[in-house]
Amino acid sequence: MVGDARRRVARPGGGRRAGRAVPGSRPAYSVRLPSVPRPEPPVPPAERTVPWLRVAAAYSWRLILVGAAVYGVFSLLGSFQLIAVALFLALVVTSVLRPPTDLLSRFLPRPLSVAIALVGSLVLLLGLLALVGGAVAGESARLADEFRGGVHRIEEWLHRPPFRLGADAFAGLQRQVTHYVSTHRAALLSSAVSELGRVVELVTGAALALFASVFFLHSGEHLWSWARDELLPSGARPVWDRAGRAAWRTFAGYTRGIIIVAATNAVLVGVVLLALRVPLALPLTLLEFFAAFVPLVGSPVALGVATVVALAGRGPLTAVGVLVLIVVIGQLEGHVLHPLVMSWAVRLHPLVVAVSVIAGSIVAGVIGAVVAVPLVSVVWAVLRALRAVPP
Repeated sequence: MVGDARRRVARPGGGRRAGRAVPGSRPAYSVRLPSVPRPEPPVPPAERTVPWLRVAAAYSWRLILVGAAVYGVFSLLGSFQLIAVALFLALVVTSVLRPPTDLLSRFLPRPLSVAIALVGSLVLLLGLLALVGGAVAGESARLADEFRGGVHRIEEWLHRPPFRLGADAFAGLQRQVTHYVSTHRAALLSSAVSELGRVVELVTGAALALFASVFFLHSGEHLWSWARDELLPSGARPVWDRAGRAAWRTFAGYTRGIIIVAATNAVLVGVVLLALRVPLALPLTLLEFFAAFVPLVGSPVALGVATVVALAGRGPLTAVGVLVLIVVIGQLEGHVLHPLVMSWAVRLHPLVVAVSVIAGSIVAGVIGAVVAVPLVSVVWAVLRALRAVPP
């Protein structure tokens, strides 16, 4: 009995039973239970579709939000169209006159440099318009005779094959025009009165554009610094400053480039029209200069007007020569002038330019067609500038 008690005392664990665990010690054995698979969470209904459909849906609602924002911006600008157009013209004037103003400011005070640049440009523009008006007024009698003879030649040309139009067709057309004018006289008069209101708006917008150009030329850098520091948080200022400067470089480069292209087209058209002795050569040259500001569309339209004038004033052969001029000018502008002059300022595909012009004309007419390409160029420059700079 005593020996058994001693043996029990001498056992490891001080006589405790083997099944009883001691704090801090490992168990004598362990049992691994079989793992029970956890139930998978239910798949949401939105994720049961195919992956490409989910991606398309994600892009769709984002594009809808972006489209709504763009539509809101354009609707706001449409409500203040006069102010928007005036500021756009002020930016155009600033981009053109900024280099000579900076050059004059090296030798003269800045306000005097701005005044000389603006007054000099206005005198040049008014002198050009006076030259065109004087040329038209001095040749009005001869031009009237030429146009009457040209219309008679066109009638004789249409009498011959393949058209074979009789005199009754021209008489009927004349009667229709006279009847339309007599019937819609009140509507035409109200349209003329509304156009007078447009003239008043045009003068007001020109005055606002000139007023804004003075401040943009004098202290445009300070205006941008104030807007950046007052309207943007400190963390976003460097990025948006880079984006704003890139947008201005693109806009100024586009404006100067399109002026170079328009001037080159106008010089070529003027030389050819004078060589062909087309009536109103100088006004048509000026029309070509201003029409070239609408890319891909303006120049053919202006040359189409020149073709009609050449047909009425000089006959079919001269009109065919002007048509050949349209093809040559279009090829020269599309394949030589635009790649050489505009590539350093605007890097847009011709398809993007064409779609932008058409979309702008649908939204806002001629003004939209003029503004579309520089607007798309500026937006693209801002997006490129806002991208993260690689290390």
